[in-house]
Amino acid sequence: MSDIRLNISVKEENNILFKRCIRKLLDSTFIVGDKDEKLYTFISRESNRQDISDYLRMIGFDVLVDTNVRVAMLKPHEADEEVVGLKRANVVTFTTEQYHLLLVLWEVYLENLGYSDENVVMLGDLIDKIKAYEVDMDSNKLSAAMKIFKKYDLVGYDPKDKSEDAIITLYPSLQFGWDVAQFQTVSSEYMKNSHTEYDVQEQFSDSEEDEEDVE
Repeated sequence: MSDIRLNISVKEENNILFKRCIRKLLDSTFIVGDKDEKLYTFISRESNRQDISDYLRMIGFDVLVDTNVRVAMLKPHEADEEVVGLKRANVVTFTTEQYHLLLVLWEVYLENLGYSDENVVMLGDLIDKIKAYEVDMDSNKLSAAMKIFKKYDLVGYDPKDKSEDAIITLYPSLQFGWDVAQFQTVSSEYMKNSHTEYDVQEQFSDSEEDEEDVE
């Protein structure tokens, strides 16, 4: 294993932004341009991103900046991904219900794209969507899940507003909030149910065609 060397120089006027970006990434994984414009603008500059990347690499992390959706994301450094004993501090294991809710939120996000500058949904409409998708999510589970999603900058909302008209802002970071293995398990459940329904419909359609042939 090679020696670890750190050789960065941050201008005095950038000290605070540099430190805030590092702490924000370590605390909540994401810096979202729609929410933290100043921090995102700073980290999206190539020279600043490289300095932050070099600093994070000292502790086994790196930063990915997606300029298309304006999101910066903390991630394990590729050289340390398989190193035993390094805890992936920014990985949270969601419950199955929380993953189902995450899928619903992502579906709503995609449906809303292009309609306005902000991608938002009212709490009442989200609850209707949750019921439509038959997600097992009572008010307590919903509240707990949304607190976690807010902490990691997947959504934004006022926790004091419990009304049906409460606005929930959906951030593009939703698309990165997956543990791949668990996402595959959850999505396969949906795919299995969808294929079962499709197979039943196709069998019914085939039987109708057979009856027509007999006639």
